[in-house]
Amino acid sequence: MSIMKQQCVSDLENERKNCSFDKEELTNIVDGGVEKTQFRRRLEEYFLRDPQFLDSIGPDYMSHEDRYANELRKACHMIHKFSENEEINQVIGRPDGVRSIMGLGFLGALTRDGNPLQLHLGMFIPTLIGQGTPEQQERWLGRAVLGEIIGTYAQTEMGHGTFLRGLETTATYDPSTQEFILHTPTITATKWWPGGLGKTANYAVVMAQLFTKGHCYGPHPFLVQLRDEKTHQSLPGLTVGEIGPRLGMNTSDNGFLRFDHFRIPRTNMLMKHSQVLEDGTYVKPLSSKLAYGTMVYVRVGICFYSCHLLQKAVTIATRYSAVRHQSEMLPGMPEPQILDYQTQQYKVLPQIATVFALLFAARRVGDTFIEATTSMNKGNLAMLPELHAISCGLKALSSTDSTSGIDICRLSCGGHGYLASSSFPRLYTLCTATMTYEGENTVLWLQVARYLIKSYQAAKRGEVVGPSVAYLVGKNTTEIRADLSDAGLLGACRKSVCAIVAEVESRLQHLCSKGQDYHHAWNNMSVFLVKCAQVHTRYYVCEKYVQAIENLKLSDGLRTILRNLCRLYVVNHIIVHQGDFLRCGALTASDMKALEEEMGDLLAALRPQAVSIVDAFDLDDFILDSVLGSKDGNVYQRLYDEALKSPLNQKDVPDAYYKYLRPLMKANL
Repeated sequence: MSIMKQQCVSDLENERKNCSFDKEELTNIVDGGVEKTQFRRRLEEYFLRDPQFLDSIGPDYMSHEDRYANELRKACHMIHKFSENEEINQVIGRPDGVRSIMGLGFLGALTRDGNPLQLHLGMFIPTLIGQGTPEQQERWLGRAVLGEIIGTYAQTEMGHGTFLRGLETTATYDPSTQEFILHTPTITATKWWPGGLGKTANYAVVMAQLFTKGHCYGPHPFLVQLRDEKTHQSLPGLTVGEIGPRLGMNTSDNGFLRFDHFRIPRTNMLMKHSQVLEDGTYVKPLSSKLAYGTMVYVRVGICFYSCHLLQKAVTIATRYSAVRHQSEMLPGMPEPQILDYQTQQYKVLPQIATVFALLFAARRVGDTFIEATTSMNKGNLAMLPELHAISCGLKALSSTDSTSGIDICRLSCGGHGYLASSSFPRLYTLCTATMTYEGENTVLWLQVARYLIKSYQAAKRGEVVGPSVAYLVGKNTTEIRADLSDAGLLGACRKSVCAIVAEVESRLQHLCSKGQDYHHAWNNMSVFLVKCAQVHTRYYVCEKYVQAIENLKLSDGLRTILRNLCRLYVVNHIIVHQGDFLRCGALTASDMKALEEEMGDLLAALRPQAVSIVDAFDLDDFILDSVLGSKDGNVYQRLYDEALKSPLNQKDVPDAYYKYLRPLMKANL
């Protein structure tokens, strides 16, 4: 073993000796219980040890077509392994089963640059479950689960994304043939972006404006066959293809789709909630809010997904920070681990804290979604509007925080973090996409703000509002605890949010009183309305973080670790946004000084535990796929070995030298 390798390995070994808690206990917390940890590990063994998922050539050195073919090969093999595993089939049969399987982070490691079947598994199948009638599920769901048909979800258009009502694709019912005629009337009506649409899927759930008996009833889902099941040729009457290179996920074959008066049977409209009868009569759903269910489901999944990406990034950054030695803290002394520098701790440790914050909040929303689904199946839709608002806010917050956190982790690794082999570029491009798909974040913030303002106004009138917004009026707006305990800081957060919401609502009403109509006033206050939504959602996350640690059965050692992480998350949030707290009197300048001192203490207390905490994420080296973050810490040898794999290094003198460089260098001889 080389001296440098020995140093790196011993650095991590020494870090692990500092562990003051039971790592397996923390792993169980991260997974959601002992049984879930055991289940995940069984599936990891089942998938990760399969040589079919290995790449003979690094994807970065493949052509676009070869990369797509390689990832499709692995994705199809994944489906085969799904169907062959009885335990997976049992889980998929449960209400939240598909998300439970797709939420297993290791699956993303099998198809590193995007899974051509991602929307088949993550959207097409869940939509059949959530929107299809029992008869429709009997016809299509089993075939989809087995991979006999491959689907995608085609909602977004070139000209419209998050604004669902603006979709231009039409589905006009023809009672004489009992068919819907799908049509793309403009260039902007072209379906654009759905993963797997380009060359993979032969079916799609298409969202289109429903017209029957001369009336438009808004967007509805339709099951549409795109390609011949035997030849895979695209069907006459439609045009389908790939949209071209993206920032990332380039093997997901994101596609476009256009219809030219394309006919499908009436029974291909997904009719669990609304129907069109044979004569063209429209039967409306029990509530327009039923559509919230699928959106909540997907957005909760994105919260877990972005959180998992941040888990990987902070694991890499923490381990690298423990083996990298740089500069002199004391003149003449050996170069310290960069994790010993407080500035490095401030980059890395808050990201670890953020992982748990987002995880606990997403888990709470996921549990609430299951409760709401049970109520919805009984005809009770009361929980859906609030759940929709919470999921919008958490999706926006988790995707934003995870994306920025991944980049902070990249920067914490210096220049090496810029290498593709560090895994940071891939993690970043995967995560930044979550900020715009399934609801562009600014639009989602404004949806949260709309719910927030309506609830605030209702609460002022004495009406009952949802539990997540009940704090907006009453004693919470004035009562402050005198201490800086967890309860005291949550109280300060509440007062700060209440003050911001009250001020923005007042200014909104003031604009209306000056003659602006509500819509223009809303737009003119939209920057501040977004802030309302952000601080409300951040408070929700802080509250769920504190509650989770209070309610979990934990050993003393682990409780100390998680409480310190929670305090770091809340205290850091308050310090970064201290103007909001000082402005409304929720905290004082002396409070801020005390919190800044506490943050330094928290960083120092957590620093010896950092490597052990990220070890508890239990991420296999295959999943991390990073030369900087391997479990043994052998960073420098892996950096060098990975460089040797470059095709340019297979020859001492590249062909391009003779073709271009040599003629230039010899031109004047």
